Amino acid sequence: MINIGISGTGFIAAGLYKRLVRDHNYQVSSVLTRRRKEEVAVVPQSILTNNLVEFTNKADIIVECSGDIEHGSNVIEEAHFQGLPVVTMNAELQVTTGSYFTGTGYITEAEGDQPGSLASLNENMIDMGFHPLVYGNIKGFLNTNPTLKDMKYWANLKGISLAKVTSFTDGTKVQIEQALVANGLNAAIIKQGLSGLQARSIEGAGAALAAEAIELKTPISDYIIRKEGPPGVFISATHEDDQQNELSYFKVGDGPIYTLTTPYHLCHLEIIKTIKRVVEGKKPLLTNSTNPSVSVAGIAKRDLNPGEYIREAIGSFDIRGEAVTSSEKPDHVPIGLMKNMIIEKPIKEGEVITFQKITLPPSRIFNIWKTIQTAKPITQGK
Repeated sequence: MINIGISGTGFIAAGLYKRLVRDHNYQVSSVLTRRRKEEVAVVPQSILTNNLVEFTNKADIIVECSGDIEHGSNVIEEAHFQGLPVVTMNAELQVTTGSYFTGTGYITEAEGDQPGSLASLNENMIDMGFHPLVYGNIKGFLNTNPTLKDMKYWANLKGISLAKVTSFTDGTKVQIEQALVANGLNAAIIKQGLSGLQARSIEGAGAALAAEAIELKTPISDYIIRKEGPPGVFISATHEDDQQNELSYFKVGDGPIYTLTTPYHLCHLEIIKTIKRVVEGKKPLLTNSTNPSVSVAGIAKRDLNPGEYIREAIGSFDIRGEAVTSSEKPDHVPIGLMKNMIIEKPIKEGEVITFQKITLPPSRIFNIWKTIQTAKPITQGK
C-alpha cells in the first residue's frame, strides 16, 4: 500500500482525496491544510494536519495541489529534505520556483491540468513518430479585465475561489500554463502574451501556428480561443512523407501538418496516472526545466500609483500575467512573486511591471527565484 500525502483541501485536493479512497492500491496517509481542521468537510479529521513535518513523515509520495506558490514551495522543500517524490498540480508554483526543485529531488507536474495533458499527448505522439511543432491550449473565453461583479457570480456558481476564477478569465492561468509547457518541452513563444488566435477550427489554427513554428525553426507553445471548445489541448505536428497515405486513411488529414487533440482535462481524476508513473520509477512527466527561457510577467490592469499595496497579484483586479521571453524582458517581475508588494513609482495600465518600480518583502520564494536566475544563462527555445 502506497501512502499518499495531499497538500491542500481546496477543489483539486478534495476531489483527489475522494478518488484515492476508492483505489485499493493507495492510502491517503495525511492531508495538510492551512485552515482550521474543523472547517474542512470532505476529509476525515483523523488524517488532517496543520503540521508540515508530521504530514511528510506519514507519506511515501506527496501531491502538492494547494494552489499557493509560497506554501507549496515550503511543502516541496520539506518533502525533498526527507527524500520524498513530489507530484504537483500547481503550474503557478512550477513557473516560479519549480526549476530550483528539479535539482533537489523528484518533482513532476501531473497529468490532468493542461500542461500535464500536453506533456502526455507529446509522449504519445513522439512514440508514434510525429514531430511536434505546436503545443496548444484550447480556451473558450477571455476577458483581460473582468468586473468584480461578474467574477463573484461565476465563483459562486462554480464553487471555486474568486481569485482562481479571475485568473482563468483574465488569461493569467493560460499564460502560466503555456510558459510551463514552453520550458518543459523545450519550445519557444511567438511573442509576449502569446498569439491567442480566434479559431473556427482547431486544425486551421494549428496549421497557422505551425507555419510560425517552422519559420522560427523551433516548436512553439501557445493557445487558441474557440467558444465551442473542447476544453482540452492539441498538438500540431509533421510526420514522415511515407506515412501520408496511412495517416489520411486514419482520417488524421492529408498533411503535411497533422493535429491531434485531447478533448478534455479532468484535473484531480487524472493525477493518479502520474502517481503510478512515480511508483513505476519513470522520469518526470513535465518540469519547468533547469534552464527556463519563458517567464510570466505582471501587467498592470489599471494605473498603479506610488504607495499602493498589492496583497497578491494572481487573480487580482490590479494585475494580470503575460508570458514573456526572459532575455527580452530581463527586468520584469514574475507575477508569482507579487505578494505583499508596494508600488514605488507610477505604473501605467498595460505596462510590464519591473523591479525598479516596486518593492517586494524578503521571502523564501524570492530567494529561490534569484537562485534560479544565477544558476544558468537563459536562452530562447532550442
